Amino acid sequence: TFALLLGTPVLSVIGAAGSALTVGIHSSAALLTLLVLPLCIPVLVFGAGSVVAADAGMSVQGHLSILAALLIFTGLAGPHAVAAGLRISLG
Repeated sequence: TFALLLGTPVLSVIGAAGSALTVGIHSSAALLTLLVLPLCIPVLVFGAGSVVAADAGMSVQGHLSILAALLIFTGLAGPHAVAAGLRISLG
């Protein structure tokens, strides 16, 4: 459950930044997928890795630490990325 608590906001901020970059483009579905998918892969890998580690009885501290670091980074850089993407798309 901690992996969900840490990973969901990260994925939301990544999606917001991607959609801010493609807001002014009419056919933006393929471009949005190409922009957002590579950034989402590490979150999904470490989230799934924490579940597998917990199921195997191993420590999940490493996976959750990386997810927490990603959350801190996207929490600090995400609003600036969204604002810059909107300025680029609509400016």
